[in-house]
Amino acid sequence: MSLGNHERRMLRVMLSDASRTWNLSDLLEATGWSDQVHIAGAGTGLAEAGLLEISESIASTVSLGPEGEKAAKEGLLESRIWDWMQDAPASERTMQGLFSAGFERHEAGPGVGLLKAMGVRVEAGAFVCDDEGSVATKIASRTSFIESLAESPKDSESLDSALVDHFGSRKNLIATEELTARTWSLTKTGAATDAATLEEVTQIGQLTPELLQGDSWRDAEFKPFDVNAPAPIPAGGRPHPMQALIERIRSVFLEMGFSEIEGDYVQSAGWNMDALFIPQSHPARTMQDTFYLAEPASVEVAPEMLDLWASVHEHGHDTGSKGWGGIFDRTEAQKGLLRTHTTVNTIRHIAENPNEPCRVFGIGRVFRQETLDRTHLPEFHQIEGIIHEPDANLPMLISTLKTFYAKMGYPDVRVRPAYFPYTEPSVEVEVYWRGEWLELGGSGIFRPEVTEPLGTEWPVCAWGMGLERLAMLVLGLDDIRELYQPDLERLSKMPIL
Repeated sequence: MSLGNHERRMLRVMLSDASRTWNLSDLLEATGWSDQVHIAGAGTGLAEAGLLEISESIASTVSLGPEGEKAAKEGLLESRIWDWMQDAPASERTMQGLFSAGFERHEAGPGVGLLKAMGVRVEAGAFVCDDEGSVATKIASRTSFIESLAESPKDSESLDSALVDHFGSRKNLIATEELTARTWSLTKTGAATDAATLEEVTQIGQLTPELLQGDSWRDAEFKPFDVNAPAPIPAGGRPHPMQALIERIRSVFLEMGFSEIEGDYVQSAGWNMDALFIPQSHPARTMQDTFYLAEPASVEVAPEMLDLWASVHEHGHDTGSKGWGGIFDRTEAQKGLLRTHTTVNTIRHIAENPNEPCRVFGIGRVFRQETLDRTHLPEFHQIEGIIHEPDANLPMLISTLKTFYAKMGYPDVRVRPAYFPYTEPSVEVEVYWRGEWLELGGSGIFRPEVTEPLGTEWPVCAWGMGLERLAMLVLGLDDIRELYQPDLERLSKMPIL
Protein backbone atom coordinates (compact mmCIF):
# COMPACT_ATOMS: atom_id res chain seq x y z
CA MET A 1 0.00 0.00 0.00
CA SER A 2 1.32 3.39 -0.97
CA LEU A 3 1.20 5.85 1.92
CA GLY A 4 0.04 9.43 1.83
CA ASN A 5 1.90 12.25 3.51
CA HIS A 6 -0.26 12.16 6.64
CA GLU A 7 0.35 8.44 7.07
CA ARG A 8 4.10 8.95 6.53
CA ARG A 9 4.33 11.69 9.14
CA MET A 10 2.36 9.76 11.76
CA LEU A 11 4.34 6.54 11.17
CA ARG A 12 7.65 8.43 11.28
CA VAL A 13 6.69 10.02 14.61
CA MET A 14 5.65 6.69 16.12
CA LEU A 15 8.91 5.04 14.98
CA SER A 16 10.77 7.46 17.28
CA ASP A 17 9.50 5.29 20.15
CA ALA A 18 8.33 2.11 18.46
CA SER A 19 7.32 0.25 21.63
CA ARG A 20 5.20 3.08 22.98
CA THR A 21 1.39 3.21 23.12
CA TRP A 22 0.43 6.67 21.87
CA ASN A 23 -2.64 8.65 22.92
CA LEU A 24 -4.29 11.49 21.02
CA SER A 25 -2.65 14.41 22.79
CA ASP A 26 0.84 12.87 22.42
CA LEU A 27 0.35 12.34 18.69
CA LEU A 28 -1.03 15.85 18.12
CA GLU A 29 1.98 17.36 19.86
CA ALA A 30 4.52 15.15 18.08
CA THR A 31 3.04 15.59 14.58
CA GLY A 32 2.36 19.31 14.94
CA TRP A 33 -1.26 18.86 13.90
CA SER A 34 -4.03 20.81 15.60
CA ASP A 35 -6.94 18.79 14.26
CA GLN A 36 -7.59 15.27 15.55
CA VAL A 37 -9.18 14.43 12.19
CA HIS A 38 -5.66 14.04 10.77
CA ILE A 39 -4.79 11.49 13.47
CA ALA A 40 -8.01 9.56 12.89
CA GLY A 41 -7.60 9.48 9.12
CA ALA A 42 -3.92 8.62 9.07
CA GLY A 43 -4.38 6.05 11.83
CA THR A 44 -7.14 4.30 9.89
CA GLY A 45 -4.97 4.17 6.77
CA LEU A 46 -2.00 2.75 8.67
CA ALA A 47 -4.22 0.21 10.42
CA GLU A 48 -5.61 -0.98 7.06
CA ALA A 49 -2.01 -1.40 5.89
CA GLY A 50 -1.25 -3.56 8.94
CA LEU A 51 1.31 -1.07 10.31
CA LEU A 52 -0.43 -0.16 13.58
CA GLU A 53 -3.24 -1.22 15.89
CA ILE A 54 -6.00 0.98 17.29
CA SER A 55 -7.45 0.26 20.73
CA GLU A 56 -10.61 1.82 22.12
CA SER A 57 -11.93 2.16 25.67
CA ILE A 58 -15.14 3.77 26.86
CA ALA A 59 -15.13 5.84 30.03
CA SER A 60 -18.25 7.17 31.73
CA THR A 61 -18.01 10.60 33.35
CA VAL A 62 -20.52 11.94 35.88
CA SER A 63 -21.09 15.67 36.43
CA LEU A 64 -23.73 17.86 38.04
CA GLY A 65 -26.86 18.81 36.13
CA PRO A 66 -28.71 22.14 36.62
CA GLU A 67 -30.59 20.93 39.71
CA GLY A 68 -27.39 19.36 41.05
CA GLU A 69 -25.56 22.69 40.79
CA LYS A 70 -28.42 24.32 42.68
CA ALA A 71 -28.26 21.61 45.35
CA ALA A 72 -24.50 22.10 45.72
CA LYS A 73 -25.11 25.77 46.59
CA GLU A 74 -28.36 25.57 48.58
CA GLY A 75 -28.30 21.99 49.84
CA LEU A 76 -30.26 18.93 48.80
CA LEU A 77 -34.02 19.17 49.22
CA GLU A 78 -34.14 16.28 51.72
CA SER A 79 -31.22 17.82 53.64
CA ARG A 80 -32.94 21.19 53.98
CA ILE A 81 -36.21 19.62 55.17
CA TRP A 82 -34.30 17.35 57.58
CA ASP A 83 -32.48 20.36 59.04
CA TRP A 84 -35.84 22.06 59.53
CA MET A 85 -37.18 18.98 61.31
CA GLN A 86 -34.22 18.96 63.69
CA ASP A 87 -34.77 22.58 64.66
CA ALA A 88 -38.60 22.58 64.80
CA PRO A 89 -40.55 21.58 67.92
CA ALA A 90 -42.22 18.18 67.61
CA SER A 91 -45.67 19.80 67.48
CA GLU A 92 -44.72 21.87 64.42
CA ARG A 93 -43.24 19.04 62.38
CA THR A 94 -46.28 18.97 60.07
CA MET A 95 -47.00 19.81 56.45
CA GLN A 96 -48.48 23.11 57.55
CA GLY A 97 -45.36 23.80 59.57
CA LEU A 98 -43.28 22.96 56.51
CA PHE A 99 -45.20 25.52 54.44
CA SER A 100 -44.88 28.09 57.23
CA ALA A 101 -41.12 27.59 57.19
CA GLY A 102 -41.02 28.81 53.60
CA PHE A 103 -40.99 25.58 51.62
CA GLU A 104 -43.04 25.69 48.41
CA ARG A 105 -45.73 23.13 47.68
CA HIS A 106 -43.76 21.77 44.70
CA GLU A 107 -40.87 21.10 47.11
CA ALA A 108 -42.75 19.77 50.12
CA GLY A 109 -44.29 16.69 48.52
CA PRO A 110 -41.14 15.35 46.79
CA GLY A 111 -38.96 16.27 49.81
CA VAL A 112 -41.15 14.41 52.29
CA GLY A 113 -41.26 11.47 49.88
CA LEU A 114 -37.45 11.33 49.88
CA LEU A 115 -37.35 11.35 53.70
CA LYS A 116 -40.02 8.66 53.93
CA ALA A 117 -37.80 6.41 51.81
CA MET A 118 -35.08 6.86 54.47
CA GLY A 119 -37.28 6.03 57.48
CA VAL A 120 -39.32 9.15 58.26
CA ARG A 121 -43.03 8.50 58.65
CA VAL A 122 -46.20 10.49 59.36
CA GLU A 123 -48.20 9.80 62.51
CA ALA A 124 -51.30 11.85 63.35
CA GLY A 125 -50.20 14.45 60.83
CA ALA A 126 -46.70 14.88 62.29
CA PHE A 127 -43.30 13.72 60.98
CA VAL A 128 -41.50 11.23 63.24
CA CYS A 129 -38.36 9.14 62.90
CA ASP A 130 -37.17 6.19 65.01
CA ASP A 131 -33.59 6.15 63.76
CA GLU A 132 -32.43 9.70 63.22
CA GLY A 133 -28.79 8.62 63.06
CA SER A 134 -29.44 6.44 60.00
CA VAL A 135 -31.24 9.27 58.20
CA ALA A 136 -28.49 11.74 59.05
CA THR A 137 -25.83 9.33 57.74
CA LYS A 138 -27.66 8.82 54.43
CA ILE A 139 -28.15 12.56 53.94
CA ALA A 140 -24.48 13.21 54.74
CA SER A 141 -23.46 10.60 52.16
CA ARG A 142 -25.67 12.18 49.50
CA THR A 143 -24.43 15.66 50.33
CA SER A 144 -20.80 14.52 50.14
CA PHE A 145 -21.50 12.94 46.73
CA ILE A 146 -22.96 16.19 45.33
CA GLU A 147 -20.13 18.28 46.80
CA SER A 148 -17.48 16.03 45.23
CA LEU A 149 -19.04 16.48 41.79
CA ALA A 150 -19.21 20.24 42.35
CA GLU A 151 -15.40 20.24 42.48
CA SER A 152 -15.01 18.46 39.13
CA PRO A 153 -16.64 15.69 37.04
CA LYS A 154 -15.72 12.19 38.16
CA ASP A 155 -15.15 8.83 36.51
CA SER A 156 -18.25 6.73 37.22
CA GLU A 157 -16.01 3.82 38.26
CA SER A 158 -14.69 5.90 41.16
CA LEU A 159 -18.17 6.71 42.51
CA ASP A 160 -20.66 4.78 44.61
CA SER A 161 -22.85 3.02 42.04
CA ALA A 162 -25.88 3.09 44.36
CA LEU A 163 -25.65 6.89 44.64
CA VAL A 164 -25.13 7.22 40.88
CA ASP A 165 -28.30 5.18 40.31
CA HIS A 166 -30.22 7.18 42.93
CA PHE A 167 -29.34 10.62 41.59
CA GLY A 168 -29.66 9.39 38.01
CA SER A 169 -33.35 8.68 38.71
CA ARG A 170 -33.88 12.28 39.90
CA LYS A 171 -34.42 14.88 37.20
CA ASN A 172 -31.44 17.06 36.23
CA LEU A 173 -29.36 16.34 39.35
CA ILE A 174 -26.51 14.59 37.55
CA ALA A 175 -25.47 14.08 33.95
CA THR A 176 -23.59 11.04 32.65
CA GLU A 177 -21.45 11.25 29.53
CA GLU A 178 -19.68 8.39 27.79
CA LEU A 179 -16.33 9.21 26.19
CA THR A 180 -14.39 6.96 23.82
CA ALA A 181 -10.60 7.04 24.26
CA ARG A 182 -8.32 5.70 21.52
CA THR A 183 -4.68 4.66 21.58
CA TRP A 184 -2.33 3.75 18.73
CA SER A 185 0.60 1.29 18.78
CA LEU A 186 2.84 -0.12 16.05
CA THR A 187 2.62 -3.69 14.85
CA LYS A 188 5.77 -5.73 14.19
CA THR A 189 5.52 -4.78 10.51
CA GLY A 190 5.12 -1.12 11.38
CA ALA A 191 8.02 -1.14 13.84
CA ALA A 192 10.26 -2.68 11.16
CA THR A 193 9.59 0.14 8.69
CA ASP A 194 12.62 2.21 7.68
CA ALA A 195 11.93 5.80 8.76
CA ALA A 196 14.24 7.05 5.98
CA THR A 197 11.62 5.95 3.43
CA LEU A 198 8.93 8.10 4.99
CA GLU A 199 9.93 11.53 3.80
CA GLU A 200 6.95 13.62 2.75
CA VAL A 201 6.74 14.44 -0.95
CA THR A 202 4.58 16.62 -3.18
CA GLN A 203 1.50 14.62 -3.99
CA ILE A 204 -0.99 15.26 -6.74
CA GLY A 205 -4.56 14.55 -5.78
CA GLN A 206 -6.35 15.94 -8.83
CA LEU A 207 -5.49 16.06 -12.49
CA THR A 208 -6.04 19.37 -14.25
CA PRO A 209 -5.46 20.52 -17.85
CA GLU A 210 -2.78 22.92 -16.60
CA LEU A 211 -0.96 20.09 -14.82
CA LEU A 212 -0.95 17.84 -17.86
CA GLN A 213 0.26 20.64 -20.12
CA GLY A 214 3.32 21.22 -17.94
CA ASP A 215 6.14 19.04 -16.60
CA SER A 216 5.70 19.48 -12.86
CA TRP A 217 3.87 16.17 -12.57
CA ARG A 218 7.00 14.26 -13.67
CA ASP A 219 8.77 14.80 -10.35
CA ALA A 220 5.65 14.57 -8.20
CA GLU A 221 3.90 11.60 -6.64
CA PHE A 222 0.28 10.85 -7.28
CA LYS A 223 -1.83 10.57 -4.15
CA PRO A 224 -3.02 6.96 -3.74
CA PHE A 225 -6.68 6.29 -4.25
CA ASP A 226 -8.20 3.03 -3.10
CA VAL A 227 -11.30 2.30 -5.17
CA ASN A 228 -12.19 -0.56 -2.83
CA ALA A 229 -12.12 1.53 0.34
CA PRO A 230 -15.46 1.94 2.08
CA ALA A 231 -17.03 5.33 1.56
CA PRO A 232 -19.79 7.08 3.47
CA ILE A 233 -23.18 6.98 1.85
CA PRO A 234 -24.29 10.55 1.31
CA ALA A 235 -27.74 11.44 2.48
CA GLY A 236 -29.66 12.49 -0.58
CA GLY A 237 -31.91 15.49 -0.54
CA ARG A 238 -35.64 15.06 -0.06
CA PRO A 239 -38.61 17.39 0.31
CA HIS A 240 -39.73 18.42 3.76
CA PRO A 241 -42.48 16.00 4.92
CA MET A 242 -45.04 18.82 4.92
CA GLN A 243 -44.17 19.86 1.38
CA ALA A 244 -44.27 16.24 0.25
CA LEU A 245 -47.72 15.84 1.80
CA ILE A 246 -48.96 19.02 0.10
CA GLU A 247 -47.78 17.68 -3.26
CA ARG A 248 -49.49 14.35 -2.60
CA ILE A 249 -52.79 16.07 -1.73
CA ARG A 250 -52.48 18.30 -4.75
CA SER A 251 -52.00 15.29 -7.05
CA VAL A 252 -55.04 13.52 -5.53
CA PHE A 253 -57.36 16.47 -6.18
CA LEU A 254 -55.97 16.97 -9.68
CA GLU A 255 -56.61 13.27 -10.41
CA MET A 256 -60.21 13.80 -9.26
CA GLY A 257 -60.70 16.54 -11.86
CA PHE A 258 -60.28 19.61 -9.62
CA SER A 259 -58.38 22.79 -10.50
CA GLU A 260 -56.18 24.65 -8.03
CA ILE A 261 -56.72 28.27 -6.96
CA GLU A 262 -54.70 30.62 -4.75
CA GLY A 263 -55.31 33.82 -2.84
CA ASP A 264 -53.62 36.55 -0.80
CA TYR A 265 -52.75 36.28 2.89
CA VAL A 266 -54.00 39.81 3.57
CA GLN A 267 -57.77 40.19 3.27
CA SER A 268 -60.52 42.51 4.39
CA ALA A 269 -62.78 41.43 7.23
CA GLY A 270 -65.60 41.74 4.69
CA TRP A 271 -64.36 39.03 2.37
CA ASN A 272 -62.96 36.94 5.25
CA MET A 273 -66.03 37.14 7.51
CA ASP A 274 -69.01 39.16 6.21
CA ALA A 275 -69.19 37.39 2.85
CA LEU A 276 -69.61 34.13 4.80
CA PHE A 277 -72.54 35.49 6.77
CA ILE A 278 -70.51 35.50 10.00
CA PRO A 279 -72.16 38.08 12.27
CA GLN A 280 -70.04 41.08 13.17
CA SER A 281 -70.57 40.22 16.85
CA HIS A 282 -69.17 36.68 16.44
CA PRO A 283 -66.37 35.79 18.95
CA ALA A 284 -64.11 34.62 16.10
CA ARG A 285 -63.87 38.27 14.97
CA THR A 286 -62.25 39.50 18.19
CA MET A 287 -58.55 40.29 18.43
CA GLN A 288 -58.20 37.26 20.70
CA ASP A 289 -58.86 35.03 17.70
CA THR A 290 -57.86 37.08 14.63
CA PHE A 291 -54.65 38.86 13.61
CA TYR A 292 -55.73 42.38 12.64
CA LEU A 293 -53.12 44.50 10.87
CA ALA A 294 -51.71 47.92 11.61
CA GLU A 295 -50.45 48.18 8.02
CA PRO A 296 -52.69 48.10 6.10
CA ALA A 297 -55.23 48.95 8.77
CA SER A 298 -57.99 48.84 6.15
CA VAL A 299 -58.48 47.16 2.78
CA GLU A 300 -60.71 48.82 0.21
CA VAL A 301 -63.85 46.90 -0.69
CA ALA A 302 -66.15 47.70 -3.60
CA PRO A 303 -69.14 49.78 -2.35
CA GLU A 304 -71.63 47.48 -4.08
CA MET A 305 -70.29 44.51 -2.08
CA LEU A 306 -70.57 46.47 1.16
CA ASP A 307 -74.16 47.34 0.26
CA LEU A 308 -74.97 43.70 -0.49
CA TRP A 309 -73.43 42.41 2.75
CA ALA A 310 -75.20 45.13 4.73
CA SER A 311 -78.51 44.13 3.20
CA VAL A 312 -77.93 40.43 3.91
CA HIS A 313 -76.76 40.95 7.49
CA GLU A 314 -79.43 43.47 8.43
CA HIS A 315 -82.54 41.85 6.95
CA GLY A 316 -81.52 38.94 4.71
CA HIS A 317 -81.65 40.85 1.38
CA ASP A 318 -83.89 38.80 -0.93
CA THR A 319 -82.64 35.37 0.18
CA GLY A 320 -85.66 34.56 2.35
CA SER A 321 -83.53 35.03 5.48
CA LYS A 322 -84.15 37.54 8.25
CA GLY A 323 -80.43 38.29 8.55
CA TRP A 324 -78.84 39.08 11.91
CA GLY A 325 -80.59 42.39 12.52
CA GLY A 326 -78.83 45.49 13.80
CA ILE A 327 -76.68 47.95 11.83
CA PHE A 328 -73.96 46.61 9.54
CA ASP A 329 -70.63 48.39 10.20
CA ARG A 330 -68.93 49.13 6.87
CA THR A 331 -65.75 50.29 8.61
CA GLU A 332 -65.52 46.96 10.40
CA ALA A 333 -65.89 45.16 7.06
CA GLN A 334 -62.84 46.97 5.65
CA LYS A 335 -60.42 46.16 8.47
CA GLY A 336 -57.21 44.54 7.24
CA LEU A 337 -56.35 41.11 8.63
CA LEU A 338 -54.41 37.92 7.97
CA ARG A 339 -56.88 35.40 6.53
CA THR A 340 -58.25 33.00 9.11
CA HIS A 341 -59.21 30.36 6.52
CA THR A 342 -58.77 29.64 2.85
CA THR A 343 -62.56 29.69 2.30
CA VAL A 344 -62.06 33.33 1.37
CA ASN A 345 -60.31 32.10 -1.82
CA THR A 346 -63.28 30.00 -2.93
CA ILE A 347 -65.76 32.77 -2.06
CA ARG A 348 -63.88 35.26 -4.20
CA HIS A 349 -63.64 32.69 -7.00
CA ILE A 350 -67.44 32.30 -7.01
CA ALA A 351 -67.87 36.09 -7.01
CA GLU A 352 -65.61 36.38 -10.05
CA ASN A 353 -67.21 33.40 -11.85
CA PRO A 354 -70.87 33.25 -10.67
CA ASN A 355 -72.21 31.48 -13.75
CA GLU A 356 -69.32 29.11 -14.49
CA PRO A 357 -69.49 25.55 -13.10
CA CYS A 358 -66.27 24.62 -11.31
CA ARG A 359 -64.57 22.13 -9.05
CA VAL A 360 -61.64 23.88 -7.40
CA PHE A 361 -59.38 23.39 -4.38
CA GLY A 362 -56.66 25.30 -2.60
CA ILE A 363 -53.93 24.57 -0.03
CA GLY A 364 -52.67 27.60 1.82
CA ARG A 365 -51.52 29.11 5.08
CA VAL A 366 -53.98 30.63 7.51
CA PHE A 367 -53.43 32.57 10.72
CA ARG A 368 -55.27 32.54 14.04
CA GLN A 369 -54.56 33.64 17.59
CA GLU A 370 -54.09 30.08 18.85
CA THR A 371 -52.11 29.07 21.93
CA LEU A 372 -49.13 27.00 20.83
CA ASP A 373 -49.40 23.42 22.07
CA ARG A 374 -49.20 19.82 20.83
CA THR A 375 -52.38 20.15 18.71
CA HIS A 376 -52.56 23.88 17.86
CA LEU A 377 -50.45 26.38 15.92
CA PRO A 378 -50.99 30.11 15.29
CA GLU A 379 -49.96 29.56 11.67
CA PHE A 380 -51.06 26.46 9.83
CA HIS A 381 -52.35 25.14 6.50
CA GLN A 382 -55.89 24.51 5.35
CA ILE A 383 -57.20 22.36 2.50
CA GLU A 384 -60.18 24.04 0.90
CA GLY A 385 -62.46 23.02 -1.93
CA ILE A 386 -65.85 23.59 -3.56
CA ILE A 387 -68.12 22.01 -6.13
CA HIS A 388 -70.13 24.77 -7.80
CA GLU A 389 -72.65 23.46 -10.36
CA PRO A 390 -76.44 23.25 -10.85
CA ASP A 391 -76.80 19.69 -9.51
CA ALA A 392 -74.38 19.90 -6.56
CA ASN A 393 -75.81 18.18 -3.49
CA LEU A 394 -74.84 16.70 -0.12
CA PRO A 395 -74.36 13.07 -1.32
CA MET A 396 -71.97 14.42 -3.98
CA LEU A 397 -70.01 16.25 -1.27
CA ILE A 398 -69.79 13.21 1.00
CA SER A 399 -68.77 10.93 -1.89
CA THR A 400 -66.02 13.37 -2.90
CA LEU A 401 -64.56 13.54 0.61
CA LYS A 402 -64.70 9.77 1.07
CA THR A 403 -62.89 9.31 -2.25
CA PHE A 404 -60.21 11.81 -1.21
CA TYR A 405 -59.51 10.16 2.14
CA ALA A 406 -59.53 6.69 0.57
CA LYS A 407 -56.83 7.85 -1.87
CA MET A 408 -54.87 9.20 1.13
CA GLY A 409 -55.00 5.75 2.76
CA TYR A 410 -58.02 6.11 5.07
CA PRO A 411 -60.94 4.15 3.60
CA ASP A 412 -63.02 4.22 6.80
CA VAL A 413 -64.76 7.61 6.74
CA ARG A 414 -67.96 8.81 8.35
CA VAL A 415 -69.79 12.13 8.60
CA ARG A 416 -71.96 13.51 11.38
CA PRO A 417 -74.18 16.59 11.62
CA ALA A 418 -72.54 19.83 12.68
CA TYR A 419 -73.10 23.58 12.74
CA PHE A 420 -71.20 26.32 10.87
CA PRO A 421 -72.49 29.88 10.35
CA TYR A 422 -72.13 29.73 6.59
CA THR A 423 -73.28 26.20 5.61
CA GLU A 424 -76.62 24.43 5.87
CA PRO A 425 -76.68 21.47 6.06
CA SER A 426 -73.27 21.13 7.78
CA VAL A 427 -71.32 17.95 8.47
CA GLU A 428 -68.00 17.07 10.10
CA VAL A 429 -65.77 14.46 8.50
CA GLU A 430 -64.12 11.77 10.63
CA VAL A 431 -61.67 8.97 9.78
CA TYR A 432 -60.98 5.80 11.71
CA TRP A 433 -57.42 5.76 13.04
CA ARG A 434 -55.80 3.62 15.75
CA GLY A 435 -59.12 2.37 16.98
CA GLU A 436 -60.94 5.68 17.25
CA TRP A 437 -62.74 8.23 15.10
CA LEU A 438 -60.88 11.51 14.56
CA GLU A 439 -62.47 14.71 13.26
CA LEU A 440 -60.47 16.23 10.40
CA GLY A 441 -62.60 19.01 8.96
CA GLY A 442 -65.93 20.66 8.37
CA SER A 443 -68.06 20.73 5.25
CA GLY A 444 -71.54 21.49 3.98
CA ILE A 445 -73.63 23.44 1.44
CA PHE A 446 -73.12 27.21 1.44
CA ARG A 447 -76.19 29.06 2.73
CA PRO A 448 -78.14 31.27 0.30
CA GLU A 449 -77.00 34.28 2.36
CA VAL A 450 -73.47 33.44 1.17
CA THR A 451 -73.97 32.51 -2.48
CA GLU A 452 -76.89 34.60 -3.76
CA PRO A 453 -75.24 37.99 -3.05
CA LEU A 454 -72.30 36.73 -5.16
CA GLY A 455 -74.57 36.35 -8.18
CA THR A 456 -75.19 32.61 -8.25
CA GLU A 457 -78.22 30.50 -7.36
CA TRP A 458 -76.43 27.18 -7.86
CA PRO A 459 -75.66 25.05 -4.80
CA VAL A 460 -72.05 25.11 -3.60
CA CYS A 461 -70.57 22.08 -1.82
CA ALA A 462 -67.69 23.29 0.36
CA TRP A 463 -65.15 21.82 2.78
CA GLY A 464 -62.18 22.92 4.85
CA MET A 465 -59.64 20.60 6.48
CA GLY A 466 -56.58 21.17 8.63
CA LEU A 467 -53.47 19.97 6.83
CA GLU A 468 -51.31 19.63 9.97
CA ARG A 469 -53.83 17.37 11.66
CA LEU A 470 -53.85 15.13 8.60
CA ALA A 471 -50.05 15.22 8.62
CA MET A 472 -50.02 13.94 12.21
CA LEU A 473 -52.02 10.92 11.07
CA VAL A 474 -49.99 10.23 7.95
CA LEU A 475 -46.61 10.67 9.69
CA GLY A 476 -47.63 9.03 12.97
CA LEU A 477 -46.92 12.09 15.16
CA ASP A 478 -48.37 12.91 18.58
CA ASP A 479 -47.17 16.53 18.67
CA ILE A 480 -47.93 18.92 15.81
CA ARG A 481 -44.84 21.01 16.68
CA GLU A 482 -42.54 18.20 15.50
CA LEU A 483 -43.45 19.14 11.92
CA TYR A 484 -41.57 22.42 12.19
CA GLN A 485 -38.61 21.59 14.43
CA PRO A 486 -35.22 22.06 12.67
CA ASP A 487 -34.08 18.54 13.52
CA LEU A 488 -32.78 17.24 10.20
CA GLU A 489 -32.06 13.76 11.54
CA ARG A 490 -35.61 13.38 12.86
CA LEU A 491 -37.10 14.79 9.67
CA SER A 492 -35.03 12.41 7.54
CA LYS A 493 -36.49 9.43 9.44
CA MET A 494 -40.09 10.41 8.74
CA PRO A 495 -41.89 8.36 6.08
CA ILE A 496 -41.29 9.24 2.45
CA LEU A 497 -44.63 10.32 1.02
